[in-house]
Amino acid sequence: MENNITTPTTNIFGIRAIIEAIESGSSINKIYLQKGLRGELFYDLNKLIKTNNLTTSMVPVEKLDRLSKNSNHQGAVAQISPVEFYDLEELIEKTVESDKIPLFLLLDQVSDVRNFGAIIRTAECSGVNGIIIQKNGSAPVNAETIKTSAGAAFKIPICKVDHIKDALFLLQASDIKTVAATEKTEDSVYDIDFKQPIAIIMGSEHRGVNPSILKMVDYKAKLPLLGEIASLNVSVACGVLLYEAVRQRIVVSS
Repeated sequence: MENNITTPTTNIFGIRAIIEAIESGSSINKIYLQKGLRGELFYDLNKLIKTNNLTTSMVPVEKLDRLSKNSNHQGAVAQISPVEFYDLEELIEKTVESDKIPLFLLLDQVSDVRNFGAIIRTAECSGVNGIIIQKNGSAPVNAETIKTSAGAAFKIPICKVDHIKDALFLLQASDIKTVAATEKTEDSVYDIDFKQPIAIIMGSEHRGVNPSILKMVDYKAKLPLLGEIASLNVSVACGVLLYEAVRQRIVVSS
């Protein structure tokens, strides 16, 4: 049965307020800026945005009026994430030191919030230690994501990195193997050893896993497709891989 979760996304508006939010370390999903915005205060905000690698979108003033409910937004509105993000290095270290076999999930720019929410839900149910997303190009953790996840977004660590490659380096340095879901291989998902410390990489809805990422991973795996459709929805494919890992690990522990 679905949980009726209606967590609102918090919007803050006004250039100075957004500057203070960034400087205080608030988890910001996205900043909407008015097209053609100029001025010294905007320059300061833009500098902070670039320094912190925050996602922005240039929009007409009508969009900002709606987001701020016609308050004095000064040409800028920011969406604050309803969850706090974890430090990846600390999470890896804590997981490796635990008595559980590490299982991580990396999302290479999955952009649809409903897919993201469904993936979070499945990841929590299958015992994933943490989900890793890229700061730019990834679906935000907003009210719709949380609702689709049935609240699982509050129960599983989520980490943001500047680039998925950064996460791969950290994981591989901790002896955690990496496997990418891709059709660009002859190896089946059922040939992969998920009983070892491992991280699964799922690609975006439109292009899959980035070719530069595919060059870095330890394994590539594809799902058998027996019908006429060429691919599965990313959240469904992710569920198949995660539960293959669960199946293998249950067999070992029983």
